[in-house]
Amino acid sequence: MRSLTQSVLRWPQPEQVLHEARAWADEQRRLRPSLRRIDVFGSYGRGTASVGSDLDLLLIDEAVDGPQHRRLCDWPLERLPLSCDALVLTPAELEQLFSGSSRMAQELQSDLLWLN
Repeated sequence: MRSLTQSVLRWPQPEQVLHEARAWADEQRRLRPSLRRIDVFGSYGRGTASVGSDLDLLLIDEAVDGPQHRRLCDWPLERLPLSCDALVLTPAELEQLFSGSSRMAQELQSDLLWLN
């Protein structure tokens, strides 16, 4: 956030980011009956977010299909308080991911923080 009278930049506190992300998640839940859950992972999921951290989201939606880049176009990620990296999966895709031993699966399993 930039002040009009000062040249100091202020990064939002993690609590503020999570509060706004939860409000966004609640709105998405009302608009999309097929949405099952929204989680944060990465630094916000671990509780280690600091200045410069982005928001990593995992969206579980029963109705999504197509490639990941098309799935992301359906979500108003620009309304979140920070830049965001998101992964949109079906419940079956999440289960398949968790059944493997990839680094992504391990990170998600240890860092997930449920927003809604």
